[in-house]
Amino acid sequence: MAFDHYVMTGTKRLRCGYTTGSCAAMAAGAATTALLTGEFPDRARIKTPAGICVEADVLQAELLDGGARAVAAIRKDGGDDVDATDGMLVFAEVRRADAPDATVLVDGGPGVGRVTKPGLDQPVGNAAINSTPRSMIAEQVTCARNAAGERCALSVTVFAPEGERIGARTFNPHMGIEGGISILGTTGIVWPRSVAALIDSIKLEIRQNAALGHRGLVLMPGNYGKAFFDTTPELVGLPHVEYANYLGEALDAAAAEGFERVLVVGHSGKLAKVAGGIMDTHSRTADCRCEIICAHAACAGANTAVCRELMSCSTTDACLDVLSRKGLLGAVCTSLMGAIAEHLSRRAAGAFEVEAIMFSKQHGELGRTGHACDLIARMRRACGLEPVTSSSDR
Repeated sequence: MAFDHYVMTGTKRLRCGYTTGSCAAMAAGAATTALLTGEFPDRARIKTPAGICVEADVLQAELLDGGARAVAAIRKDGGDDVDATDGMLVFAEVRRADAPDATVLVDGGPGVGRVTKPGLDQPVGNAAINSTPRSMIAEQVTCARNAAGERCALSVTVFAPEGERIGARTFNPHMGIEGGISILGTTGIVWPRSVAALIDSIKLEIRQNAALGHRGLVLMPGNYGKAFFDTTPELVGLPHVEYANYLGEALDAAAAEGFERVLVVGHSGKLAKVAGGIMDTHSRTADCRCEIICAHAACAGANTAVCRELMSCSTTDACLDVLSRKGLLGAVCTSLMGAIAEHLSRRAAGAFEVEAIMFSKQHGELGRTGHACDLIARMRRACGLEPVTSSSDR
């Protein structure tokens, strides 16, 4: 039975799927139930972080070593956003652990990649099971253990027999994840997006904001940008649209709809590309973040050794860590913001004022273009919102 949840993107109705993280959590919950009760459920069910319930068949379920280990699998469903992992089996093996009561230990086995470079969600050496899936797995194991009336410590090993082959076809090796797939997902749900439909929906949202009479707009990428927006008091309440990877298309739409002021908010991984004039920030289009940061570092006085270290980084957060250690973070971010301002202004072509804020999850706000604070203040006044002192004004 296919996962039955749909979204509209533009004029298309597309079916959602569920992530490898959801699969691992459901498999772990089913295996825990079998380990502690001797019986596997036919179906596994979770409520994802997105608030949407997912249910799937429990496959290849086995009790091994006289009931000392339980293994179960869930088949990944990518919905209409089919990717390399769609249809693969994600397994979880659960056994009792020599650890304090109620502990849940989570690790990866064959086919789950290992982190080999700093700057990713997990430290070097850990299995590439991101923080949200780890929490989901622990929650499902805890619920199943409580239902069985137990408090024993349990160890979960997530594995994927096809993972090494499939992982080699993904972006993982470039990112420093070797030996398999990543167990991913911040919401537990795969949101399908055809490029044309997604761009249509971005343009529609911008048009709707214009129809409401707004002449100022905040543009941001996805979950990270929204989280920064929601926790930055001077931005809360302003009209906003998520542009995903299609900043150029969003800027063009803002010009077409007559906006006068646009603030671009973005993670360093996106805006580093914008500093190089790249307005479609998807990794399949361009992935030169470290090269651009390295060029700005060289202009700020970084020596050859630092430049080589930057070029070996797999993420912008790893680059920022290097720059911070070398005392170059402020100078490089200032240089990047200047380039970002230049390229955004060129794309706007005089149609509107445009400023930007760049941030990262680890380092927080990294920089603003020259008149961002003034632009935000005027946007707030136009919306009838009270003024808020920015962190850069304090």
